[in-house]
Amino acid sequence: MGQDGQIARRCERAVVTAYRDLRGIGTDDLSAFQACTTLYRIHHPESSLNEARRLVAEWIDHHVVSGRKGPTPGCDCD
Repeated sequence: MGQDGQIARRCERAVVTAYRDLRGIGTDDLSAFQACTTLYRIHHPESSLNEARRLVAEWIDHHVVSGRKGPTPGCDCD
């Protein structure tokens, strides 16, 4: 199981994986963040842009910057 295998929400796992992959190929931080915000909104079109930015930032900080593995705040999806 990969680093993101313990993330329960599919949208959260997709966002974190995409961010890591984009940064891994040299995409700058802001562009990767914007792409991940768009990805989140594809999973959750009902979400406002501000809500999507907040969640994506929290997830990236939690999983990538801080390297934590515990649960995160977020949406109610599986």
